[in-house]
Amino acid sequence: MTAGPYISGIKLTGQLAAGSYLPAIPAIRHLMEAGALELRKPVTFFVGENGTGKSTLLEAVAVAYGFNPEGGTRNFSFSTEDSHSELWKALTLVKRGYASDGFFLRAESLYNVASYIDRIDREPSFSPQVIDSYGGVSLHCRSHGESFLALVQNRFGGNGVYLLDEPEAALSPTRQLTLLGQIAELVDRNAQFIIATHSPILMAFPGAEILEFSAAGIRPAAYRETEHYQVTRRFLENPERMLRILLEEE
Repeated sequence: MTAGPYISGIKLTGQLAAGSYLPAIPAIRHLMEAGALELRKPVTFFVGENGTGKSTLLEAVAVAYGFNPEGGTRNFSFSTEDSHSELWKALTLVKRGYASDGFFLRAESLYNVASYIDRIDREPSFSPQVIDSYGGVSLHCRSHGESFLALVQNRFGGNGVYLLDEPEAALSPTRQLTLLGQIAELVDRNAQFIIATHSPILMAFPGAEILEFSAAGIRPAAYRETEHYQVTRRFLENPERMLRILLEEE
């Protein structure tokens, strides 16, 4: 790895628009109060309940770094729907070293990325074909999970910044373990990952920093302290009891 992560800090240095909904999001409110969020490890997980700001912050970091809001590399330029927030304009990223590669991967908009690749490959001016860097087969010709892994395995080359938003949405538990192996290989090739996830499988990556988002803000958390791990463990140890309690409460 480099002397430190390529993105070693996230600072809120600009003003948010008057009447913006963003200050109501716990993660953004935390940044407004703390001023900065430090990233210290090659792999950082944003974890927490829905609505705490994980994906909102990750998206803003991606756009501030130069990635297309819907995903892709810094060279991708397309828009299916302009739905990203203006938070990125208020962020300053603390950077170290030079990352020669990078990708912003969103499970929810992978279809749009695949369509964009197919579209530009139909243009006669593009040679060699862009899809050659993604395994040589249109991502639309694979299942969602297969296309996701094909992208990581073929397109991610190391020496780069990779931002993943809820990758588990596309992957079975077995494929999540495959992704962990790919992340380990890429970290060995000087990669940095920032991943927003609900998956207790992914967040078990050795040596990763887990930042837990909650109504109280953002705090570092040990793996076994996270609600995701604890709830999953309690359920798997006694699913019948958990379901009985849940269904009786309803």
